[in-house]
Amino acid sequence: MSNRESKYNARIVAFGKYVPDKVLDNKYFESIVETTDEWITTRTGIKERRILENGATSDLAVKAIEDMVRRFKVDLDTIDVMIVATVTPDMFFPSTACVIMDKLEMENTWGFDLSAACSGYVFAVSTARAFIESGIYKRVLVVGSDKMSAITDYTDRNTCILFGDAAACTLFERTEDKNDGVIDELLHCDGSGGKYLYMLGGGSLNPASHETVDKKMHYIYQDGKAVFKVAVIGMAEVAYEIMVRNKLSPEDVSYLVPHQANLRIIEATRQRMGIEPEKVMVNIHKYGNTTAATIPLCLVDYYDEGKLKRGDNLILASFGAGFTYGGIYLKWSID
Repeated sequence: MSNRESKYNARIVAFGKYVPDKVLDNKYFESIVETTDEWITTRTGIKERRILENGATSDLAVKAIEDMVRRFKVDLDTIDVMIVATVTPDMFFPSTACVIMDKLEMENTWGFDLSAACSGYVFAVSTARAFIESGIYKRVLVVGSDKMSAITDYTDRNTCILFGDAAACTLFERTEDKNDGVIDELLHCDGSGGKYLYMLGGGSLNPASHETVDKKMHYIYQDGKAVFKVAVIGMAEVAYEIMVRNKLSPEDVSYLVPHQANLRIIEATRQRMGIEPEKVMVNIHKYGNTTAATIPLCLVDYYDEGKLKRGDNLILASFGAGFTYGGIYLKWSID
């Protein structure tokens, strides 16, 4: 059920992903901070994460888009708009979208960056949907790309174990089939949560200086307990409300596709929604939290494993800094 009237829906017709070659396993973190493989695995579900040694967020994205082109023979000149969800842009300006378009010689596309932290992909899909439903644009590329290692303090054991680098993309195309693609969405922001998850340095509030560097203000800060509590409630509530208003029972849902922040959060969200474990996409053990890339990375992995089929009912659920959170009801469109 959608509360918007349009003759079009937005459906996924192509996708791609990229994860760097370098792997940091839990044993590595035992050597640099006071932690253990057992502690990390028990509390987060993470075993490994990928790190980009040389390059930037745009390089991750370019590789993911090139993977999409190889898989689906996509002509990049047919893409109208590109939206890049990221919290680790190459620089403040120009946008990472512009950098990517230059590297790929995409002369017929316009685009921009979208900052919604770990909800970035879901917010970008909502934006792509609006562009397509307007009838103005036919094809919109949504990219989730983050080089989290660039803003991670590897002396802070509470955060350094969580994050990895990756990119994944999905190409949305106009369809007149109202029972295909994005069916419904529900997005929220709660600015009062800003104090629990942030990076203070580098913006207009705290411009880069010797002081901001010395105080480690250019790294992620997270109040893990506060975030955990609100994340579970936020993701479960939006996902459940979407199910209710679209008359979907837990049995009707093919997969819950949650943001991969922490296996405990994923499990608690699943339980609140009444979804069976085998209907939850999980790959956090392989990649850690890749922020805007987690949800599309799950979609690509599960398709590659033969677990996704055309017509599957997917509920995407995200939660991130801001706080931002949202859910999307999507029917899978690729055989």
